[in-house]
Amino acid sequence: MASALQTNMYSLGFAEITESLMALGHKRTLLLEGHMGIGKSSMLTDLARRMPDHTPCYFDCTTKDLGDIMIPNIQMLDGEGKFVRYLTNEEIGAHLDTPIILMIDELGKANRSVQNALRRAMLERKIGSYELHSESIVFATTNLGAENVGDLIEPHKRNALVKVQVRKPTAEEWLVDFAVPNGLNPSVQGFVQEFPQVMESFENVKVPADNPYIFHPQEYREAFVTGRSLHAASDILNTCGHLSRDALTGLLIGTIGVRASMDLLTFVDLAHKLPSIKDIKANPEGADVPDTPSGVCMTVFKMLNAIPHDRELITPWFKYMKRLAKEPQAMFIQGVAKPHYPAHEWVTSHSQFGDWAISHSYLFHSDK
Repeated sequence: MASALQTNMYSLGFAEITESLMALGHKRTLLLEGHMGIGKSSMLTDLARRMPDHTPCYFDCTTKDLGDIMIPNIQMLDGEGKFVRYLTNEEIGAHLDTPIILMIDELGKANRSVQNALRRAMLERKIGSYELHSESIVFATTNLGAENVGDLIEPHKRNALVKVQVRKPTAEEWLVDFAVPNGLNPSVQGFVQEFPQVMESFENVKVPADNPYIFHPQEYREAFVTGRSLHAASDILNTCGHLSRDALTGLLIGTIGVRASMDLLTFVDLAHKLPSIKDIKANPEGADVPDTPSGVCMTVFKMLNAIPHDRELITPWFKYMKRLAKEPQAMFIQGVAKPHYPAHEWVTSHSQFGDWAISHSYLFHSDK
């Protein structure tokens, strides 16, 4: 128990892991171990964005056998003799002459022969008859063994890697770092804002019934909430809004579970009562302000989604935002301040943003 607590104390967030991979990934292979569905696989996209001179390569161990990694190819040697050259799967990227970012996903679910074949790539940056570019980054992912979903990496193999415990993001971190930059449906964002326990770890829940939203190894649940399933729920709301209520409910239940779906649908209903983007743009000082905190938060999330597609919204929005409490104002600023927010550069360089920051500088001081 003490060992598990100590490990959790030193777990790393996604930003820290990205920096670690950029610094160490070309020398040592990091094994990222964390909860299912929290976004481990998104690390490849983030790294590729940060390192445009590297080619991203994705290798999914769950679908591979030994023959999918490398195959023997008989070649002639000066017309006199023959030798075997091992050709590799192009997904690994070993054939490229440029630096790559190789993500070996679900290593814990790979069979033993696949893990052994990939071992040389992870330790020596070599596979088959190929050698990776010296600046290439290699990392692997696996789920927590405590989740009992079949992930197994033998101790001597773990010992050869730098195992990093991936910290599950809090609801606030998930909203600011993922939901807002990726434009997830405002109802999903409002739901997570109102029910932050949906991002809780089962390790902090003694009895499964204490948190009916999430996965728990002690109780079978067909569907449950993760960052990944919330993203899917957002896609359902964005594309299936024309379907009947029963159809929409059925799709959501099969994605995030019954309890979460019922609660999420209350935010879907609330969304229809919010001021429209058109109303705020036309009359920022007269458009309705929702009378509940949830409604205000959803309005903020809706505007964060809309601004990257319409730059003319920024001025009326700041006029409207002055009518809100300081917490939702700070929520908006947090969202646009993230470098990966789609409109980060021009929003943060806009005069309206600068004026707001000066007049609300007290919000940036912890003693206020």
